[in-house]
Amino acid sequence: MNTVDRYFEDYEIGETRTSVGRTITETDIVLHAGQTGDFFPHHMDAEWTATQPFGQRIAHGTLIMSVAVGMTAGDINPQAMSYGYDRVRFIRPVFIGDTITVTAEITEKTDHTKRPDTLGYVHEKVSVVNQTGDTVLVLTHLYLSNKRALAAD
Repeated sequence: MNTVDRYFEDYEIGETRTSVGRTITETDIVLHAGQTGDFFPHHMDAEWTATQPFGQRIAHGTLIMSVAVGMTAGDINPQAMSYGYDRVRFIRPVFIGDTITVTAEITEKTDHTKRPDTLGYVHEKVSVVNQTGDTVLVLTHLYLSNKRALAAD
């Protein structure tokens, strides 16, 4: 992992990056259940889920979100930080053994309302697909980014 200074002005609308795949395992689901306390039967009970419409256990949406965001993490950028997530949607279930891939696209840049000369928001649409190309999750990741004017001060 490298440390790379990237300012608000350096992000371009339409730029994308795509991860390698990652297969979701039963261990992922069990660990996430233990960490969150979410032992809902849709995730944990193979016998019960066999009687339900999906027919098998599904990964927690929050697990897939966490893994996907981690899959987009790359270089360390001291000029920006995660500001949060908007418009999170769990589109389709992810099953044990599914392999997910993540694409992140810069879709918008906006000035900070109180400090428009020194800060801005970078909006990144994160799309997660499974091994058959079906979209399983989408969200907008917001970054709070320094502008070059701040570095000049």
